[in-house]
Amino acid sequence: MSSTEQHKRKSQLTPRREPVQARARARARQILDVTGRLLEEVGLDDLTTILIARKLDISVGSLYHYFPNKHAILYAMGEQWLASISEAMAELAELDLEYMTLGSFIDEFVGRLLAVYREQRGLLPLAQAMWGIPELHELDKSHDELVIGHLVDMFHRLGFTCPPNEMNRLGRLTLESCHALLLVMVNQAEVRAYRTREDLQQMLFTLLNLRGSDNSPEGLSDVEAP
Repeated sequence: MSSTEQHKRKSQLTPRREPVQARARARARQILDVTGRLLEEVGLDDLTTILIARKLDISVGSLYHYFPNKHAILYAMGEQWLASISEAMAELAELDLEYMTLGSFIDEFVGRLLAVYREQRGLLPLAQAMWGIPELHELDKSHDELVIGHLVDMFHRLGFTCPPNEMNRLGRLTLESCHALLLVMVNQAEVRAYRTREDLQQMLFTLLNLRGSDNSPEGLSDVEAP
């Protein structure tokens, strides 16, 4: 994609105006909140700016004063979600990881991410949009880079001694495993979600306890990540 096309696509996702006054900021947040609820009710395919405006009891023209199209609203929601994940990972990094057991780290990591996932309305269709809509691919990539980068740093602090390429592979495996099951957990009843979380944490412990050092079974630690 040329730089001109990239600039054009980015401009289509940029809010019409940056909310300055408290009332305008509140309206922008309201648009994102209502869109999240509608994603849960009607799904991604049936979501339209007309439906969003109707739910807000405003005109579509008024909605366009804040966001130029549906994808721009979804992009802003994705940015909001990534900011929450970044904050959760930064708070986790402030803990004394050097003195933490692997089991305790996994419990903290999964618990903090689960709280962020549960807070975001309409998360499953939003995640599908970030993966499936070309205009939102940048967010999906940023999400992966953000979490994997934090995980690699934390693995080092936990005492992992595997090679850098293996450390990155473990970071991606941890991310993909968590992301898939957290999306399931946010839609499960409390008891079932608790059991799913237990299974996820046991799976991560088995994976990371085995692969976090150079003492992996012979031959396995020599396999390079793609």
